[in-house]
Amino acid sequence: MPGNKAVEYIGPGKVEVRTIDYPTLEVHDGPGVPRANVGRQCQHGVVLKVVASNICGSDQHMVRGRTTAPSGLVLGHEITGEVVEKGRDVEFIDVGDLCSVPFNIACGRCRMCKEGNTGVCLNVNPDRPGAAYGYVDMGGWVGGQAEYVMVPYADWNLLRFPDKAQAMEKILDLTMLSDIFPTGYHGAVTAGVTTGATAYIAGAGPVGLAAAHAAQFLGASVVIVGDMNRRRLGQARSFGCETVDLTEDATLPEQIEQILGVPEVDAAVDAVGFEARGHGQDADTEMPATVLNSIMEITRPAGKLGIPGLYVTGDPGGADEAAKTGSLSIRFGLGWARSLSLTTGQCPVMRYHRGLMQAILHDRTKIAKAVNAKVIPLEDAPNGYEDFDKGEACKYVLDPHGMLAGKSAA
Repeated sequence: MPGNKAVEYIGPGKVEVRTIDYPTLEVHDGPGVPRANVGRQCQHGVVLKVVASNICGSDQHMVRGRTTAPSGLVLGHEITGEVVEKGRDVEFIDVGDLCSVPFNIACGRCRMCKEGNTGVCLNVNPDRPGAAYGYVDMGGWVGGQAEYVMVPYADWNLLRFPDKAQAMEKILDLTMLSDIFPTGYHGAVTAGVTTGATAYIAGAGPVGLAAAHAAQFLGASVVIVGDMNRRRLGQARSFGCETVDLTEDATLPEQIEQILGVPEVDAAVDAVGFEARGHGQDADTEMPATVLNSIMEITRPAGKLGIPGLYVTGDPGGADEAAKTGSLSIRFGLGWARSLSLTTGQCPVMRYHRGLMQAILHDRTKIAKAVNAKVIPLEDAPNGYEDFDKGEACKYVLDPHGMLAGKSAA
């Protein structure tokens, strides 16, 4: 049986690549695994040889120590892999299939799954609705920044690529289907982006860049991206976005008016989340409600806000006691007065990933180029986390088996 190297969260600011057990079709006890999930049989699951697993900004929140993630948690919820073993109850997925894994773990049987709300499946996490691989409070499912990983409910969860050779040619685009491309797309869709719309995307990290690219794909006439990192703003401009530098003294409405002639947009997306900082003179101060309040201010009356940015119920490093429990000073009265609609929560990846796969396979989108995908070996994951935390303008793609050699986001 092969070994299984994986990326573990050790403590604030530290991850290590360690050898863990090879996966079986059973949930074993371990860091973050609810007692009710221990021993759970998964003959409906498969074991994947991981072809690509990406570092996500959500992972970075844990690594910074900004969640209650336990030491030893194996990270990684953005997974693409080849099936090497299948359970007795798997009917439609076969050994050898190359598949994308939605980061939401869903059973396909509960009310939420049947209604398409796979981000809040009722059966995969005993502690709360919704589960994900390698993430705090998400059911204890082992993460996929590893050589091998187990995926439950395989017939329901996995998106099989129709042609393996074609998929490997476009693998850096296709690996974005597990999370950030559908998440960015979900943010743009729920914000109401459509033909001719003007859109503002808060945050030029990978999810923000994915949301900006998705807004263009949906037909937005102008997409404006705001951030404090000039390298990331440069990446947004590289595929045709307008940008605003939020460290400048000019207010966000003023900067938007300089671009559009009016101080508001039709649609806005929060791709930052709970570690937001203030704008202008407050750019060095964490102010977790800043983005939510700013996008309410600059979205036209009766507009929509897409909020795929992560917010948590437990933040040990919160700016104040309220923020440590996810309670933020949001100007809800402003949103009410302007008749704004808000959509929050995990992206239900399965709602979008097949259509986005088709767009990739037929050359209608270049998501890997938009987010500046960069391949690194699994062993370099600690350096990738460190560089990402410093604000590198790229999306790190881990290559556990050397199958991505020579691939680039062209």
